[in-house]
Amino acid sequence: MAKETGTKLVANNKKAYHDYFIEETYEAGIELAGTEVKSLRLGKCSIKEAWIGIDKGEIFVHGMHISPYEMGNLFNRDPLRTRRLLMHKREIMKLFSKSREAGYTIMPLEVYFSKGRAKLKIGLAKGKKLYDKREAMAKKDMKREAEREYKLKV
Repeated sequence: MAKETGTKLVANNKKAYHDYFIEETYEAGIELAGTEVKSLRLGKCSIKEAWIGIDKGEIFVHGMHISPYEMGNLFNRDPLRTRRLLMHKREIMKLFSKSREAGYTIMPLEVYFSKGRAKLKIGLAKGKKLYDKREAMAKKDMKREAEREYKLKV
């Protein structure tokens, strides 16, 4: 756990940064059961296939996998159940209106603990085209090569 910031990263979605341009990010609390929190503290979470949906003014995360806690027996919940996110109504309505525009979606980016509370970092994302992905990979390769050459000179 990082002492200076008080946060502990549990899971991140690297593929979201590869497939989408992230324009805005928000922090949301996650409504969890007790055994789910214990499993999260052990780092057993995946958000690779997760997506965010808004229904009747509430925001939910679908497809987020939290493995059952080994000592939880009958208190364990379904690992893929839909979980409600905790955000201000004004933020939810802003996300809802932006996500209705063409090409925009809401993506989960990171799951982490902040001051002992489970949080989900979500982002308003616009899909990348194939040529955008190629361009980003080329920039990353050039940067890697430049760092390698600098390291060899020093």
